[in-house]
Amino acid sequence: TPTAIIVGVGKGAHEGILVKDAATLEELHKVDTVVFDKTGTITLGKPTLVDIKNLSTLKDDEFISILATLEKKSEHPIASAILNYSKEKNIKLLEVSNFENIQGKGIKGLISNVEYYAGNVKLVTDTNLLFDVAVIEQYTLQGKTPVILSTKEKVLGFVMVSDEIKAESKKAIADLHRLGIRSVMLTGDDAQAAKYMASLVGIDDVIAHVLPQNKLEKIRELQLQGRIVAMAGDGVNDAPALAQANVGIAMSTGTDVAIESAGITLLNGDISKLVKAIKLSKMTMRGIKQNLFWAFIYNIVGIPLAAGVFYPAFGLLLNPIFAGFAMAMSSVSVVLNSLRIKTKKL
Repeated sequence: TPTAIIVGVGKGAHEGILVKDAATLEELHKVDTVVFDKTGTITLGKPTLVDIKNLSTLKDDEFISILATLEKKSEHPIASAILNYSKEKNIKLLEVSNFENIQGKGIKGLISNVEYYAGNVKLVTDTNLLFDVAVIEQYTLQGKTPVILSTKEKVLGFVMVSDEIKAESKKAIADLHRLGIRSVMLTGDDAQAAKYMASLVGIDDVIAHVLPQNKLEKIRELQLQGRIVAMAGDGVNDAPALAQANVGIAMSTGTDVAIESAGITLLNGDISKLVKAIKLSKMTMRGIKQNLFWAFIYNIVGIPLAAGVFYPAFGLLLNPIFAGFAMAMSSVSVVLNSLRIKTKKL
């Protein structure tokens, strides 16, 4: 077992798959469901601002200035899209105070003595503001994610952010299907946008509008259904779910806490390496079983022969020199069988 595991871990490192411990590599071959976070895992995690819908009396630059001022305090990838846009257009940012992160919904802060909110549809509906959600559906059906700016009294407008899908995502999902593994997308983003993204890469199920603290619960629900779950993510809010999953898989391009919580890290955030990791696990487990088989056969035949069990009936004895040679060869054969893993293509 140790020889196969050591060779398997080494082979994984060569392929850009960093395995934290042997137990993770052993567990991975049993996985039947892979849950993906959307941003930074299926997509590049570098969203861009693509549409502006200003519903207020503010000029567009003023509208973006307020939104970008709020977002400069946020750590969400979508915030970088809005800030990058404001830099490109040379839009001046303002001062914000009383900033607060509203988990899973958005942010709020005080700018020029006015309290502004920026976030998703759930933030607007929870504050009971009059807003026709159907207005943004034409955008979300194209896979774009809305960020709505409002005050306590009314919605001022919204921007749409789009994130490009990783080139390798579609093939990775197709390869998982060939292995008989189900795929699930877990995201806090808009349901329509998430379903559109999932349809582009062929993901089986979508669970949207999930608050960060509820991601762990969704993983647990799948496990209670009898599924062996691997979770792939890259963000701070993915860490509890990565730890809860049977196997946690982090992107090396993600946060340190996600990498620390996961049992496997994929270099360069390459999702196609996930399929290779599963194949490596299956290959390593096959090697372990083969090693155990040959070790048992050697002992089952060799020990009775060396003990003279066959001498009365067949006159068979084992010279101590040959017994020592056979013992050495049993170890050599196991090591050579394990080394075969290095030569195989993932």
